[in-house]
Amino acid sequence: WQNIASEHGLDGDGHFTGQSDLQLERMNVYFNHASGDRYVPRAVLVDLEPGTMDAVRAGPFGKLFRPD
Repeated sequence: WQNIASEHGLDGDGHFTGQSDLQLERMNVYFNHASGDRYVPRAVLVDLEPGTMDAVRAGPFGKLFRPD
């Protein structure tokens, strides 16, 4: 997700910080527009073991995902 977010001009919180309208053109392929002018991933496939989820949330893009 870090690479995809970077290519589309998103920071670790899901806010658009890009410089080009081209970055927004296909944003909806990977991200949904959420409240607070944020973008969140449309799908995430992870192991539901608590340790794995904690590692994702503690990473640099942990705030990108919805808590549920």
